[in-house]
Amino acid sequence: MTPIISPSLLSADFLHLSRDLEMLNGSAAEWLHLDVMDGVFVPNISFGFPIMEQVARQTTQKLDAHLMIVDPDRYLERFVALGLHVLTVHYEACTHLHRTLSRIRELGALAGIAINPHTPVCLLESILPYADLVLVMSVNPGFGGQSFIPNSLDKIRALRTMAERLNPALIIEVDGGVNVQNAGALYNAGATALVAGNAVFKSPDPLQTIRALKEAQL
Repeated sequence: MTPIISPSLLSADFLHLSRDLEMLNGSAAEWLHLDVMDGVFVPNISFGFPIMEQVARQTTQKLDAHLMIVDPDRYLERFVALGLHVLTVHYEACTHLHRTLSRIRELGALAGIAINPHTPVCLLESILPYADLVLVMSVNPGFGGQSFIPNSLDKIRALRTMAERLNPALIIEVDGGVNVQNAGALYNAGATALVAGNAVFKSPDPLQTIRALKEAQL
């Protein structure tokens, strides 16, 4: 599978958001990652529907939403109505995960599951066939700019092994501390999509950084 790069909007310059989106429109990135935080599930608040609506009008990337919120079911229809391509909910936040994933698929979006660093991959075995994507958090969610947690590589390997048996087409996405230096190891472990925030937006040459992330396969 050709690797997918999903720059995280959270690291963009919100005073010059249109400029950053235009830069991404000319890049090799296929997706744009939207970190939606409610201040309850995670100790931070990011942005809501007004920002996402404006972003959807300007970007040419597919919108990849990471819902770090409680009770995401309340908003699924509204997210899809904005044109979001991927809706990823947290395993830790969904009481009826199968129902949530099924509803996302019914609405026409890809259904993703995110897992926090403390959540073992083995808990996903029974639900994996019903997901299009699993997002492995390689930092504790809520804030950008954190350092990559090294044992995330073991989780990615275990997840890839499980996916080969239960869901070979599964997209394995990684978010947290991703950069050009560790991208190759992530691909080698089994990742197929990388979320990069500061690595892209703080780079002196974001377009080249995105290309380097795509080409970092070992």
